[in-house]
Amino acid sequence: MRNLLFYLIGVLLTTSILSSCQQTSPDLKETGTEIPDIADVEQGIRAYIAQKTEAEQGYFHVANDSLDLNLKLVRVHTEFLSVLGPHEFFACVDLATADGDVYDVDFFMEGEVGNMKVTRTDIHKRNGKPFYTWKRDEDNTWHTVPVDQASSDLLGVLQGKDVFTFQYKVEVPKLNATTRIWLPIAQSDRFQEVELLNMDVPGTYQQVRDEQYDNLALFVELQPAETGQTLKLDYRVTRLEKGTYLEDDSDLYLYISEAPLLPVGGRFDTLAQQIITEREATTPLMQARALYDYVVDNVRYAKQGTYGTADANFACDAKSGNCTEFHSLFISLARSAGIPARFAVGAAIPSERNEGGIDGYHCWAEFYAEGQWWPVDISEANKYSNLATYYFGHHPANRIELSKGRNITFNPEPTSGPIPFFVYPVMEVEGDSMAIAKTSFSFERQASTK
Repeated sequence: MRNLLFYLIGVLLTTSILSSCQQTSPDLKETGTEIPDIADVEQGIRAYIAQKTEAEQGYFHVANDSLDLNLKLVRVHTEFLSVLGPHEFFACVDLATADGDVYDVDFFMEGEVGNMKVTRTDIHKRNGKPFYTWKRDEDNTWHTVPVDQASSDLLGVLQGKDVFTFQYKVEVPKLNATTRIWLPIAQSDRFQEVELLNMDVPGTYQQVRDEQYDNLALFVELQPAETGQTLKLDYRVTRLEKGTYLEDDSDLYLYISEAPLLPVGGRFDTLAQQIITEREATTPLMQARALYDYVVDNVRYAKQGTYGTADANFACDAKSGNCTEFHSLFISLARSAGIPARFAVGAAIPSERNEGGIDGYHCWAEFYAEGQWWPVDISEANKYSNLATYYFGHHPANRIELSKGRNITFNPEPTSGPIPFFVYPVMEVEGDSMAIAKTSFSFERQASTK
């Protein structure tokens, strides 16, 4: 929510109109009534939602003229709770559908401590996009007005579908001996349809697959004569916006276990339980949101120090890094809290133009709750705070996934062992690791919903 002061002033004045608060209220100190505070408002709205959820077979039902929703509590916006008057209160809550759409719902309440009743419920936003905003009239009173033209082009987010060609290009450095290279091959799944249009590869090569995550790699052997040549993979990709989804064959134990650079337990368990307790997160969905918010609020996107290694310990200590640190920290915290979580990597396709180069890779994560997988993109939520709600439960259409999982093993495999995460080429000369070869991505958009 932007313009918090503007927003709460609007809420206060709107509620004054609705409730005729121009009348003088009794002095609660004189009547002996306990004066409510923000903590009371939070407990009041939590109790109301819990009571309705229990009565409606596990869902909180809310409806208006155009929406009829069954929802699960994600979080209470404690920063927006407000005592509007002696008996009047405001609360803002995030609730999610089974499809992963997150609705920001505004509640107006009245009553006393321990006995607050909801008098008005407004569905304010869907995935961060408002249905209404506040308008001030000439007499300085405020009221809500619908937002008819809310843009779907949200700071780099393309919704629906995107269609583009994608080129993965590697420039072969100077070679003095036999060199082995592994590079990822994009594959189709339920959210992306991938067609390999062209493969221009010098030397000898074969496709190899890892058994654990089902990633596909191109394994190439080059000789010094191939110095200066290029490897190019050209794809046509149709990508769908990703929401929550079911996956029957998930090995959940794999996504809750400790792994290199992804520790589980110890200080991560201590920190996870502290976050969950402080935010009163009582379900796995609420707990995941609490951990998501913690990483968004406490880690700084900065390419400095030993960043880009996907090391949760580094992220926890430095409180900075790129997308790999953001999602590694989240995964370690989630797994320590008993929530399965996993990693994937590829590239984000620019939305503001339709062709050209792409500035490196991008990675993201998913967690398991309510019987399904929930996509998250925490580093993007950190960079664009007004998209934090969207990125909890969604990945936009404008991206391509190149691999998934961590510590990936192929046969043959690099002498250095499993690949921590797989997006750039892994190169070895006679068993010794080399610096990463110059790798570039480019795209050309074919069609989209933009």
